Amino acid sequence: MLFLCHPACTTCAKARAFLNARGFKYTERDIRQERPTEAELVRWHHVSGLPLKRFFNTSGNAYRELGLSKKLDGLDEAAQLKLLASDGMLVRRPILAQDGLVLVGFNEKTWAAALDN
Repeated sequence: MLFLCHPACTTCAKARAFLNARGFKYTERDIRQERPTEAELVRWHHVSGLPLKRFFNTSGNAYRELGLSKKLDGLDEAAQLKLLASDGMLVRRPILAQDGLVLVGFNEKTWAAALDN
């Protein structure tokens, strides 16, 4: 299980506490220091079944500075993936990825439904 997060993110801290409280073993990766690759993003996008737009951190400074709220719909999927891979701060966090499961952003009910068997 791979847990991508930003150390100062309070939502990531809640997700980490959720995982720890349930005894899940995971590898934690700082999304700024080791940003997702295009190949990872392609795989996670496919597995998650989510629209690619859901992978963007729409409340982040980088998203706003680039004016992506107005530009994103005009970019094809390849350009969006390249953009996401260029800066970890553009990527919504946390991301939890394991075989056959990718969760983007933390919602306790969604994570519990997906992980608590």
